[in-house]
Amino acid sequence: MSYNVLFLCTGNSARSILAEAILNQVGAGQFAAYSAGSYPKGEVNPYALELLGRLGHDVSALRSKSWDEFAKPDAPSLDFIITVCDSAAGEVCPIWPGKPMTAHWGLPDPAAVEGTPAEIALAFADTYRMLSNRIAAFANLKISSLDRLSLQQQMSDIGKQA
Repeated sequence: MSYNVLFLCTGNSARSILAEAILNQVGAGQFAAYSAGSYPKGEVNPYALELLGRLGHDVSALRSKSWDEFAKPDAPSLDFIITVCDSAAGEVCPIWPGKPMTAHWGLPDPAAVEGTPAEIALAFADTYRMLSNRIAAFANLKISSLDRLSLQQQMSDIGKQA
């Protein structure tokens, strides 16, 4: 069984992009990951692209896009929707067909960090580490053997990991 996962953030330029790339690599064959934003920036943050490329992720298909793409009839059927920034968690989302499971895994925005290029790169690396830990825990869940309530609790608990 393969599951479709949508990571949401407001700008879809950093955290949700990182999550999409990580899950597509870690969960290949079990998960298809996507990302989108409520108010997409229109471009992926260059620090995110540099980090992902350096870590061996395929960045060729990554782009900043609206969550409206995933509310259309021809969009992939979503099994999970995970918000990774606080502002997207509080926004009114489109109606997602199929009633996907949802979770909030809020993280600080590395794109908002001001400082030297090294300090900004460190913020992106730290966000990548936290997302990678959470996504590994998610990818290792025995989804098919969990009832909906247990799965929801597990997903919420994952969002509290550092």
